Amino acid sequence: MNATAYKIVRAEDWQKAKKARIFKGSPEDIRDGFLHFSTGRQVRATAERYFRGQEGLVLVAADVTALGEALKWEISRGGEKFPHLYGALPMSAVLWIKPMTLGPDGRHLFPDEIP
Repeated sequence: MNATAYKIVRAEDWQKAKKARIFKGSPEDIRDGFLHFSTGRQVRATAERYFRGQEGLVLVAADVTALGEALKWEISRGGEKFPHLYGALPMSAVLWIKPMTLGPDGRHLFPDEIP
C-alpha cells in the first residue's frame, strides 16, 4: 500500500481549511460524498484530466496511515484503485503542501517528492 496520498486543492479553499484546521472537501468531493485522492503514480494523470491549465492550486500530501479506516481503496478511472477519504481531512494527517505551478505547455510541474 502507498504511504502517501495526494489531493489537488484550490489554494483559496486550502486557506479556509487551514483556518478551520480541517478540510471538508471541494464542491466535487462534497457532491460525491468523499474526498478524491490519488497515489503518486496517479496524481499526474488526475492533474492532466481535471486541472490542466488551472492556476491557484496546491498539492497536499497526506499520510495514509493517519487517515485510518476512513480511507477506502476503490475502483475508479480505468479500473484502478484510488484512495477515497470518507470524512474530512485533519491537518494532523498532512505531511506537506506545495503550490502547483504551470509549465509553458499548461501542464503542472510536480515536486521531486512525487515518485
